[in-house]
Amino acid sequence: MSRPAVLRSLQTIVPDTVLRQDQIRDIFGSQPDLGRLAQRIVSTSFTVSGIDTRHTVIDEFAPTAAPEHPVFFDRTAGALLSPSTGTRNEVYVREAFPLFVAAARRAIEADPDIEANDITHVVTVSCTGFFAPGPDYAIIRSLGLRDSVQRYHLGFMGCYAAMPALRAASQFCAADQNAVVLIVSVELCTLHLRSSEDPDTIVASSLFADGAAAGIVTARPLSTAVPGLRLDGFHTAIAPQGESDMAWMIGDSGFEMVLSTAVPQIIGETILDALRPLYAREGDLGTAFDGGTIGEKVAHWAIHPGGRSILDRVQERLHLSDAHLHPAREVLRENGNMSSATVLFVLKRILEHEGAQPGERVAAMAFGPGLTAESALFTVDEPGPRAA
Repeated sequence: MSRPAVLRSLQTIVPDTVLRQDQIRDIFGSQPDLGRLAQRIVSTSFTVSGIDTRHTVIDEFAPTAAPEHPVFFDRTAGALLSPSTGTRNEVYVREAFPLFVAAARRAIEADPDIEANDITHVVTVSCTGFFAPGPDYAIIRSLGLRDSVQRYHLGFMGCYAAMPALRAASQFCAADQNAVVLIVSVELCTLHLRSSEDPDTIVASSLFADGAAAGIVTARPLSTAVPGLRLDGFHTAIAPQGESDMAWMIGDSGFEMVLSTAVPQIIGETILDALRPLYAREGDLGTAFDGGTIGEKVAHWAIHPGGRSILDRVQERLHLSDAHLHPAREVLRENGNMSSATVLFVLKRILEHEGAQPGERVAAMAFGPGLTAESALFTVDEPGPRAA
């Protein structure tokens, strides 16, 4: 019988420059090209977002920054600038490269039983920029991993992409019980924020942020207990409607995010059917799910905080408690929506700050373009050495 894959040594990084939500709201709301209606939408969207702070690689937003030739923000004039997609991607290459490497290094160094030479697979995730040789290559070269390491990059999938990365890692481990998979997600969403009168663009500008996360997935028997999650199962669903309500396209002045105000309603209408097949495989969990008592069976919920209203709708439809939503809301409050990296931040918080106990179940879910819903069930790993 094969051993289950376990996600362990989760590490997260945010850039140094902090965006206070009230300050960045005032910057976006004071742009001269905005009409009164757009100004009201900016004020409302930023104020009710559930976010206090975000982080960005754009140091021009730092209070002490005074670049001679600003690219994104002219503080003297108070003006948001509109660099080309090429310019934005150049910044992505410069800033994402070290974040991929740093997050990967932290995950390896955090694991007492894993060294760089043990890594057999690298899966990188990002939807906010492109370069080749890519981040997988950067990690191999910078950390001295073996050239023969299998490398995969999941690009442009959006906020749910960490879930397919975990599923792929689990499948690699099922095929090879000695596999050690390094997963690294880096998203620099703020590179694509812009002033606009379009409500979807305004909502996106009020939510998105930068962050990086990495972890190790393996089924190897290891001698040291570290916080981890057994990967029990995954499920993918597509909402019958919503293809045009959540999308991610490349424009001349950056990547253009469509996040319509209908998304929470669509999620609310479709989430039960989207999740039911995952819980149906789990016996009593399926019964609890259909009976509206799944929160009594699953102790922890790692819901991707795509926005406060999305979390509200998920909580309402699944009859979850405020405690269930606490880790997702705290990640949103402190860091905003970091696209694919965000659910890994939530999982890390559950393991380290939410009193997770061995054997407790953890439900994870994330939503992205399509409208695609990715869900998973995990179990908090047992302490002590893992048997061969």
